[in-house]
Amino acid sequence: MSKFCERFDFMEEKAFIFDMDGVIIDSENLHSVTKVQAIRSFGVAVSEADLNLQSYVGRSAKAFFSDVLAKYPELGDDWEVLAKKKHELYQKILREDPDLKPIDGIPELLARLKEKGYKIGLGSSSIMANVQLVLNRFGIIDYFDAIAAGSEVEHAKPAPDVYLLAASRLGVAPENCTVVEDAAAGIAAAKAAGMRCIAVRNPNSGTQDFSQADVVIDRYDEIKL
Repeated sequence: MSKFCERFDFMEEKAFIFDMDGVIIDSENLHSVTKVQAIRSFGVAVSEADLNLQSYVGRSAKAFFSDVLAKYPELGDDWEVLAKKKHELYQKILREDPDLKPIDGIPELLARLKEKGYKIGLGSSSIMANVQLVLNRFGIIDYFDAIAAGSEVEHAKPAPDVYLLAASRLGVAPENCTVVEDAAAGIAAAKAAGMRCIAVRNPNSGTQDFSQADVVIDRYDEIKL
């Protein structure tokens, strides 16, 4: 059952800000695979089970690979080297996989928001190159009035930085923004930014704590504007 109030009041909302991974693209499995491949490429045999990947859903490459280096010191001390390799592998999939498509209902929701006059932003933990690849690949980049990437802020989710940057670029006060998220870290970031938050259940994002969310949905057509 969705935790969704049909009378949830959007009248004061001027902008919607979307997370990307798990919200626009069902990419958590791709991130998991490419993280493992990146580490293995440096000669350390690991599996997904070794890395507690679910706990990093919605968090930055820096957070993940810094912890990896602490666990596997033979990999050296530069998390950015590992992150660069992972991004290369991930971007190759984004460019070449013919089966990639946006999560069901996202193009339609973006069109409805645009029709209703809302500003639309994106606040992702990913680097800008990944964000632009995804939005261009799906042909939806023109819906977005502002984009903020994790690589542009000092503190990653669950800190509010990326959502505050997106709101600033939209020219909308945080209290007039609603965030769409799939991960506990992102929900915490939205609430820390003073924004309302719609949590969308994505089975591939694992078990997430939605207790801070204002609304929980299973499908985008549940959002009534």
